[in-house]
Amino acid sequence: MDDIVRQAMAKWPNVPHCYAWLGLDARGQWYMRDDRVQAAGPFPASKGSLLRHDKLVGFIHRNYGHDAEGRWYFQNGPQRVYVELEVAPLVWRVEADGSVAAHTGQAVQVRGTVLDELGRLYLDTELGFGLVHSMDMQWAADHVESGAWQPQEIAAADLPRRFGYVPSPAAGQAPK
Repeated sequence: MDDIVRQAMAKWPNVPHCYAWLGLDARGQWYMRDDRVQAAGPFPASKGSLLRHDKLVGFIHRNYGHDAEGRWYFQNGPQRVYVELEVAPLVWRVEADGSVAAHTGQAVQVRGTVLDELGRLYLDTELGFGLVHSMDMQWAADHVESGAWQPQEIAAADLPRRFGYVPSPAAGQAPK
């Protein structure tokens, strides 16, 4: 977490949390969801505006984490902005040599692999649980075929409970 964020949290400890304003899609892209977009429907049916500003995206990546309840958020200064997840809290980039990094850029070691009924491949790591990026499936398939990764089959609907994350923190909140 950035020092400036820690300082803001200490200075303003009681800022209310924010829900439904930020979404993460299955390719590790961030979407800003204003009132109009939220009124049009839940994420990802109504995604919002793709964030393209590299410094803003980098700031989100450095300040992205989760709480004890498995809700993933971006700590924006003193305000916690909970993230709506299209699939999972992390999106993994896989290289030919087997190295793996999160969409946030953090390198990880794979502890386990999961395959859902739609053929999507997920990785469990010390950083958390996430989906393999669609563009990296060739490298991931090579690791499965070689036996380096041996996916366990689990229904997609069971993944949040099994791996301790909340796809829609906003769903648990009272309407505005």
